[in-house]
Order: sequence, then structure tokens, then C-alpha cells
Amino acid sequence: MLSEIYLWIKALHIMAVISWMAGLFYLPRLFVYHVEQGQVDGINPVFQTMEEKLLRVIMNPAMIVAWVTGLMMVAVPGVVMWDLIWPWTKGAALIGMTWFHMWCARRRRVFAEGGNLLTGRDYRMMNEVPTVLMVVIVLSVVVKF
Repeated sequence: MLSEIYLWIKALHIMAVISWMAGLFYLPRLFVYHVEQGQVDGINPVFQTMEEKLLRVIMNPAMIVAWVTGLMMVAVPGVVMWDLIWPWTKGAALIGMTWFHMWCARRRRVFAEGGNLLTGRDYRMMNEVPTVLMVVIVLSVVVKF
């Protein structure tokens, strides 16, 4: 059954991953601006609204759809050759991507509580994490080493 709709699942997966990645690239950048342009107490309602909506309306649903469709594709016989390295490197990077998503969600809550202690530089450095993970995932899936 899944093999009959495999290409539809794959297309939905790609769209979800693109949406999720866009959020993972943008949310830490919002944190940079929030830190550098925030009010004296570190709470800026405009940034908080943007961060919360990006996470809740775009990133969370995209992550869930990416995971569900990815697992659906893995369930199709012959799609993944588990004796190769690439599914394992992709899986490890995907777990790292999910951890980063959760880290961003936690940072958003800390901002909302007015307890942020990280600097714009800290967030700029963390903004590189999804890029590195994306490179590992794309190389794993395309090159299939």
C-alpha cells in the first residue's frame, strides 16, 4: 500500500523538511535580534510573538510531518539498505536536528520568562548547527555511502 503512494509521501516529506529547516534557520536569528534589540528587561513582545508563532504554527507541524512521512518511507521495503552507513548517519543527524528544535523551543520559553542569559554571539554560533546537520543529512541521502 505505501509503495503505491511512495512518491506522494516523498513529496510531502520534502516540503515538510524545507519548512522545518526554514524555521530552524530563522528562529535563532530572531533570538539574535531579540537579544540585541530587546527591552531593558530582555522581554520584547513583538519578538516573543514572532518566535512563538514560528515555532507553534510552522516548525512544530513541519517537524511532525517530516518525521511521520520519513518513517512511512522507511517502512516501504527496499527503500533503505540498513547494511550501509548512510541511514545511520542520517538518523543520527536527524536526532541532532530534533534536539536542536527542542533547544530552540526551550530558549523561546526562557525568553518568554525573561530569563535569557545568552548573547547574540551565542545564538549566531548555534545558528550554524542546523547547517552542519543539513549537510550530513543531504550527503547521506544523496551519496548513500
